[in-house]
Amino acid sequence: MSSVPQEGDLAPDFSLPTDQDDSITLSHYRTGNTVVYFYPRDDTAGCTKQAIGFTECSAAFKAAQTLVVGISADTVSKHKKFRDKYDLGIVLASDEDHDALEKYGVWVQKNMYGRKYMGIERSTFLIDRTGKIARVWRKVKVPGHVAEVLEAAEALNG
Repeated sequence: MSSVPQEGDLAPDFSLPTDQDDSITLSHYRTGNTVVYFYPRDDTAGCTKQAIGFTECSAAFKAAQTLVVGISADTVSKHKKFRDKYDLGIVLASDEDHDALEKYGVWVQKNMYGRKYMGIERSTFLIDRTGKIARVWRKVKVPGHVAEVLEAAEALNG
């Protein structure tokens, strides 16, 4: 497993297909800040609450010149169903090969009921317009998280 990026590090670049029938390359977004949040799976309770939370605050993130991108290992077609079912207004990127997941250190061994398996650790990275990681949230708990990320994004704009 690769080392985990820290605040102040240059954000690892990635290029992934999205639910918008295109792809997103992180290094192409330098006109504003970017929130990259990693989540375990589409259409599960916590992931749905998180995606809806980011969608409900999408106008505020836009006002803070911040793009929000959610990444999981789900397929693009699964992302489209998830987006349409909940009318999501954020970019959902598919990382089936775990490239970005591994670069950000969020593809980790998990343990549930004594069973060990590999999965995505819910994590969020706030990246400033220079491409540096401004804030990192690991092992995210969904309640209150979107508001905390929004506050940090607004603070980046001074």
